[in-house]
Amino acid sequence: MSTKTRLLIVDDDNALRHLLSVILTHSGYETRSAQDGFSALKAIGDEEPDVVLSDLYMPGMSGFELLSVVRRRFPKIPVIAMSSAYSGSDIPVGVPADAFYEKATDLDTLLGMVHGVRDSGNGKTSASRDGVAPVWVAPHTDLSEDRSIVLSCPSCLRNFSQPRTESKAVIREARCLYCSTVVSYALVQQTSPSSPTRLLPVQSVVEESQTVRC
Repeated sequence: MSTKTRLLIVDDDNALRHLLSVILTHSGYETRSAQDGFSALKAIGDEEPDVVLSDLYMPGMSGFELLSVVRRRFPKIPVIAMSSAYSGSDIPVGVPADAFYEKATDLDTLLGMVHGVRDSGNGKTSASRDGVAPVWVAPHTDLSEDRSIVLSCPSCLRNFSQPRTESKAVIREARCLYCSTVVSYALVQQTSPSSPTRLLPVQSVVEESQTVRC
């Protein structure tokens, strides 16, 4: 049995997903990849990874939604969120992650994060993962057409409608119509608000890829 740390890389950018796999494999990790949240959940169901590294903005099931589900269903798996829409290393508000990597920044930082969350997690639910992750909802209609959203209650698993109101709050609350559970939720955009096209540092990627081929 392999003793390597098993990583699941989730990103809808095929080139970036491949490059991350090459670099992390070369760094001594065992990697698998998925192109969206749905395929990532299937991969986790087939074999639980030691760490999940996921982009936040993806079509279908976004990283916001994926990490919320992972935190609820697999609370012992450390997760790293990544995006180029946020700056710095602070975890975006409402994102249930153990660390955040800003794309196109130092790869050593990413490697350090993977090593750090793996060691701190060690198969246990850490204090930073004790809270309940919010339900991330991706609206599919324009506000002018439909001013309601559909939430799934994590307690009774029933769906219910919630009026969509203007609010600056990232995390909002609604009470389940069936079991009265208070559901924390947030709305997620399908595309990055800043829409940057930044990838990993090109020179670093080229050097790592060439090293692997040798």
